[in-house]
Amino acid sequence: MKRNELIIKLQECANACFHCADACLHEKDVSHMATCIQTDQVCGSVCLTTSKVLSGTFKEVDDLIKYCAKICGICAEECGKHAHDHCQACAKSCQSCKEACHAYLNN
Repeated sequence: MKRNELIIKLQECANACFHCADACLHEKDVSHMATCIQTDQVCGSVCLTTSKVLSGTFKEVDDLIKYCAKICGICAEECGKHAHDHCQACAKSCQSCKEACHAYLNN
């Protein structure tokens, strides 16, 4: 996977996470969604930060990408627990981003 391709995946994942967090705030039982909201916000922030770092030429990025993949996996698992369409879409995006991070690291 090329650096620019990973940047796009990271940005897509961040968008899905922030959308999911916002949509969770409008569910009937918001307190039931608290962990999902928190995880979405952290994952979105980590993905955005990672995409910003990758947009430059700094070479020491492997540990950041590994951490990002870990957080994406955690978010995919959390969102996957909820039947809401926005949670399922977020889980899918996070899983895809996690896989993209691993593919980038394995190049």
